[in-house]
Amino acid sequence: MQSSTLSRVTGALFILAALVFAVTSSTLSATFEWPAILRKSPDTILTSFRAGGVTLIWTWFAVAWSYAFLLAPLVLLRRVIERRASETNQSIPYLELATIIGSVSVVASLLGFLRWVFVVPGLAEMYADPAAHATTREAVVAAFYAQHQLGGALLGEHIGQLLSIIWTVLISVTILRTRIAHPWVAALGFVASAFYTLNQANMIATAIPSFPVWHPAALIGSLLWAAWIIALGASLILRATPQPARSTHPAPAASPQTA
Repeated sequence: MQSSTLSRVTGALFILAALVFAVTSSTLSATFEWPAILRKSPDTILTSFRAGGVTLIWTWFAVAWSYAFLLAPLVLLRRVIERRASETNQSIPYLELATIIGSVSVVASLLGFLRWVFVVPGLAEMYADPAAHATTREAVVAAFYAQHQLGGALLGEHIGQLLSIIWTVLISVTILRTRIAHPWVAALGFVASAFYTLNQANMIATAIPSFPVWHPAALIGSLLWAAWIIALGASLILRATPQPARSTHPAPAASPQTA
């Protein structure tokens, strides 16, 4: 595959991944109050989840794998950067590490999402069972809280987001070095990473309630990061599109008209 074609395919996949995830996550937000509901009580979460039925489970399934789709352009981006670096005789020693970090971040988030498909439904059913004793429901709440903190706050949100921040910063630095995308795309990546870093306080507060949290950081960070993914994709496509060559020869003189 030619470098220009590879760049355009990678860019198109970045844009597609961002748009598909935007659709599925917006559907989840409209039907399950995500992500605000994640910080509510287990009783509220389990009751609302069970009320959503099979449709909600499939929605979570779609959200999980639509986010995992990001893995394809993320891996292809490494080849785009390598080809660009070879053309300009540059060395990007951290590129392999950046790709691994980005890939692990996607997998961590994927696992965090999929617990809503394979773990939470059973807990919701046991919690809603009218024949369940109080001690049984208490045990379900404890089990839910444990998996919610482990699979959600720790794996999906803390590790997944933290690694995505590192990947974003490394790719933004690479953009400035190789010019595979417009420099302003790198600036957007740095700003999105800063807000996402502030959002890490949200996860710490689940373990230390007194920890200060700036709640707008979550929404601003996620919107800016999605915008960065789309901008990166668009820039890869535009940079790979051949520009019409400008002639360096002077225009021929006009022929004198004869009577």
